[in-house]
Amino acid sequence: MEGRCQCGQIRFTTPTPKPDAIYICHCTECRHQSSSTYGVTAVFPSFELKDSEPYPGAIAIYSRPNPHGWTEGHFCAKCGSRLIHRPISHQGQPAKVVSVKGGCLEGLTREMMRSAVHIWTKSAVIDIPSGVEQYEEEPPDGSFNEEG
Repeated sequence: MEGRCQCGQIRFTTPTPKPDAIYICHCTECRHQSSSTYGVTAVFPSFELKDSEPYPGAIAIYSRPNPHGWTEGHFCAKCGSRLIHRPISHQGQPAKVVSVKGGCLEGLTREMMRSAVHIWTKSAVIDIPSGVEQYEEEPPDGSFNEEG
């Protein structure tokens, strides 16, 4: 899938044509990060975002702690669009997957979104569609394999 930030300074291609999973997270952390009522995450095998000419230094990183270590949020230094989240273990090992923010993906479809899993619904400020897979907090196996 093709992805880009809002201003187009950072462009990338995911390693697979569609995500392994899609999560719609209603936690307050994702709501703050997305400045919206929820965050959309598409899980892909790990890949690196690369600065491209003529924009060296275009990718900035915000790190915050999580229960397993910390999460690096990669975003465009020019427009501020969040692009990916990369979990890092307490031992400094990056996960084997990355969370691509759904809004930056050009190929995300309604069909793909119908299979999205809603998580942290106990914090939701919108109605959750009936019949969808949902969890009040994290799913039993986590929202993605942070440890690899």
